[in-house]
Amino acid sequence: MRILSLLILSGLLFAFYHSGPSPHGPNFRIDCKVCHSTKGWQLDKSVYSFDHNKTKFPLNGQHVSLDCRQCHISLVFSEARTECRDCHKDIHETTTGPECARCHTTASWLVSDITGIHRMSRFPLLGAHRTADCNQCHKSENPLRFDVLGVNCIDCHRAEFLATNNPNHVQAGFSEDCAICHTINSFQWTGAGFNHAFFPLVQGHSNLKCSDCHTSPNYRDTKSDCYSCHRQNYEATTNPNHVASNFPTNCQECHSLSPGWKPATFDHGSFPLTLGHSSLDCAACHKNGNYTSVSAVCYSCHQQDYQGTSNPNHAALQFSTDCKLCHTTNPGWKPATFDHSAFPLTLGHANVACTACHINGNYTTTSSTCSSCHLTDYNNTTNPSHKTLNFSLNCTDCHSTNPGWTPAKYAQHDAQFFPIYSGRHNGVWTSCTDCHNQPSNYALFTCISCHEHSQANTDPRHTDVRDYVYSATSCYSCHPRGTGGDKKK
Repeated sequence: MRILSLLILSGLLFAFYHSGPSPHGPNFRIDCKVCHSTKGWQLDKSVYSFDHNKTKFPLNGQHVSLDCRQCHISLVFSEARTECRDCHKDIHETTTGPECARCHTTASWLVSDITGIHRMSRFPLLGAHRTADCNQCHKSENPLRFDVLGVNCIDCHRAEFLATNNPNHVQAGFSEDCAICHTINSFQWTGAGFNHAFFPLVQGHSNLKCSDCHTSPNYRDTKSDCYSCHRQNYEATTNPNHVASNFPTNCQECHSLSPGWKPATFDHGSFPLTLGHSSLDCAACHKNGNYTSVSAVCYSCHQQDYQGTSNPNHAALQFSTDCKLCHTTNPGWKPATFDHSAFPLTLGHANVACTACHINGNYTTTSSTCSSCHLTDYNNTTNPSHKTLNFSLNCTDCHSTNPGWTPAKYAQHDAQFFPIYSGRHNGVWTSCTDCHNQPSNYALFTCISCHEHSQANTDPRHTDVRDYVYSATSCYSCHPRGTGGDKKK
């Protein structure tokens, strides 16, 4: 009997399924046995095998344990909606947008990462905003509403903007864009960093308070030129006196931003301050506060040095007052150098003191002839005796400026008398006295001092020569000068 009842029920189900529309909709094509059994039309968990994860709405989180009818209000499953708001009331009243999944998950309605969620919004939570309560910014009549006043700082911090008096933001005309001075990632308003790039606060300006320069509440009217703030310093300065000297009020021509205005530097290009001038105080040259008409001529400052110099006496010798002809800016005027091209100071003259030649202070009529300084050397020389032999006073005929006058070389000896610097005699003599054996008379000389062996010659026999005399002239009668052994002509 039981078997018969099952057969009848199955037949009725089959007939119902194939004979009329499905209660789940006209296009529902899933076998009833996937969800139902012969126990009745209620969902039979023991036979249920429908895989909801293969649909457009997988079941996870809290949705896994829900009864089907909580979402499928009608038996037509295709009418079920997939948006959260279709089933869940928007308690935020659209103040956070229609997408619940931006903040919530199916696991729980509690929000675990508000900071991360806010980072994807128009206002990331940085600095002090990370620890602020939501309702400090989202002020609404309903605590579940998250109305936004605005994303600009001033939207929440207008009270702070209006209450600040150091400096007074309203009177100073400060911008309501707080981020110009304050950072969003800070935990306090102090330490504001205003972009002062239009007037860099460096060196002496780096530690100033705003009110040091901005003396009035209006911060926009403060001038950027030095004089507008430092006029008192300009007028009070006495070394040098800026006012009396009519100095320009463009302070940066001499000063930098170093504290105390020092060191001050002036473009002294018209008169470079080198060596001895480099460390002088301004007042050393600019006497009596004269900074506008000081002469650049050395003599204008150094007239006393010129007149007081005695070695040599510049004034007595009427030296030129153009000091740079001899001196540089070396301290003490030394070393002094003079263009001595009229009489080049070479070799032995190079290291001689000026007074060695310019005796008794004579710097204007000193002769350039050697004998004018070296006559004593001329008179005292004995090898050979220049004075006895009546040598020329033109010392350069034999001597150069080598120290000690050596080596001496009589350049005209080859051309005028006897070749000793060329031919076979070149290099075989060591001293003038090798040939000139009478120092008192250099006009006398003999060949046989060196050529005595020639007397043994037998072709012809020299001792038989009738006019043979041991003298140079007798040798010349047969031998050309300087040939040293040529036969008789």
